[in-house]
Amino acid sequence: MAPPVERVRTAGIAGLGAALPRTVVPNEDVAPGIGVDAAWIERRTGIRSRRRAGAEDTVVGLAAHAGSEALLWAGVSARDVDMVLVATFSADEVIPNAAPQVAHRLGADRAGAADVGAACAGFVSGLGLGAAMIEAGRADNVLVVGAEILSRIVDAGDKRTAGLFGDGAGAALLAAGEAGRIGPTAFGSDGSAAPFLCAGHDERLIRMDGHETFKRAVSALASCTREAVSRAQLEPDDVDLFVFHQANTRILRAVRDDLGVADERVLDVIARVGNTSAASIPLALVEASRSGLLRPGARVLLAAVGAGFTWGATVVEWGRA
Repeated sequence: MAPPVERVRTAGIAGLGAALPRTVVPNEDVAPGIGVDAAWIERRTGIRSRRRAGAEDTVVGLAAHAGSEALLWAGVSARDVDMVLVATFSADEVIPNAAPQVAHRLGADRAGAADVGAACAGFVSGLGLGAAMIEAGRADNVLVVGAEILSRIVDAGDKRTAGLFGDGAGAALLAAGEAGRIGPTAFGSDGSAAPFLCAGHDERLIRMDGHETFKRAVSALASCTREAVSRAQLEPDDVDLFVFHQANTRILRAVRDDLGVADERVLDVIARVGNTSAASIPLALVEASRSGLLRPGARVLLAAVGAGFTWGATVVEWGRA
């Protein structure tokens, strides 16, 4: 008798969720503080407006809202979640971490919980960690959330950053055997570049060398994209939609040109929410779903680069509309 065929355990995206603060801040409100006009911000970043958290908003609250939407989308009870991963670098407190508080608010009382510290690459890092847990049989359902309130750590008078960042949260529920399969991942880091994008404990404000960050972001996004596509045994032409971290439109265009892919295959939804760091990719996925771009069977490349520097990419075989 032939030995039984071992079934490979996979992890896929079963649901998505989003949470955005109510207040919309247009470029016209930001521009005077940095001595430019509103059109300058849009030309440089592709951003027209961003959301800003109110005094009542918290990273934990936004994350829990996005997480609850993802669970509802997937039809999974919070009681069945095995792990909650929250990617953020703007947590409400130094301790406790956001993840256990998010799990508690959701009612995921049997879940483990941990924060992921990879800045703008945090959500993609969380996907890789969550998928690995499921593939190893250590979890069946993992909730991955990216959540930031960056308006509280941005210098409103800093021309390099004031127009870039927005607040919000996005989430994905990973489940065993789900059709929206997470493919092989490609990760990397370069700690020597840490000084180019940082926020210290003393000042607690984001400081960025824009020129150096741009160069390194484009290089890292292009290289990890090629690596992830190759590991999935695909070519760039086989990818239906490229969902990069929504850092700014100029970076998206530069990566697109480096890869030689058509403009319509690169998602750009930064105009209305700005750069939301760890939340940007899940928020972009929700927008892509609403626009009908995430059809079942589509191959979707996710890639992000963040302060550290750290980066990662994966190809998702989309399973739900």
